[in-house]
Amino acid sequence: MSAQDLADACAEIGHPVPRNVIANMEAGRRSSLPLTDVMVLAQALDTSPICLIVPVGYIAKYQSIPLESADEPLDALRWFTGEDSSSFGNWPLTIYRMHDTALSSAYEAARKVALHRYQASNAATPQQRSEALRSAERFEQLAEGDHDTLRRVRAQMRSENLHVPRLPPELAFIDEPPQDRNTPQENDA
Repeated sequence: MSAQDLADACAEIGHPVPRNVIANMEAGRRSSLPLTDVMVLAQALDTSPICLIVPVGYIAKYQSIPLESADEPLDALRWFTGEDSSSFGNWPLTIYRMHDTALSSAYEAARKVALHRYQASNAATPQQRSEALRSAERFEQLAEGDHDTLRRVRAQMRSENLHVPRLPPELAFIDEPPQDRNTPQENDA
C-alpha cells in the first residue's frame, strides 16, 4: 500500500491522515503521532494499534522511553500492554484479565456440559451414557468454580470502586445475593 493509498483509506474511515505525514513517518522524519492517528492507521492497515507502536518481529530492539536503552521488542510490548506485572499500577488491568479469563472459562465449561448432556441423551449404550454424564458433572463443577471466581473478582472490583463489567444474561445469577437455605422461599409459604 502506498502512502497515498493509506492516506485515502484513512480519509474513508473519516479521519484523514495526510500523505506527507505518512511519508515523513516512514522515512523517520517524524517521531511522534497522535494516538488517534495510530488507531486510524491501524484500522486502515487491518491490524491492531499495538502492532504499529511496537512492531514485534520486525525490529531487534525497541526504545520504550526516549533517552533510555533499547529493550527487546517483546519486553517493551509487555510493558506497554500491562502484561509486565512489576508495577502496582497494573492491578486494575490484572483484575480485569482475571475476570475475562473466568468468564471465558465459564462459557467453555457450560458449552462442554451441554455437549456431554447431549451425548448422554443420545448414547448407544448405558456405559456411554454414564461416561457422558460423569463428564458433564465434572464440567459443571468447573463452571461452579468459575462462577465463584467471578463472584470474588467482581466483589473485589466493587470494593475498589472499579467499574464492574456487565454480565451476559445467562450469567446474571452471579450478581444475585446468595439465598439462605434456612429461609423459606415465597413459594414454600
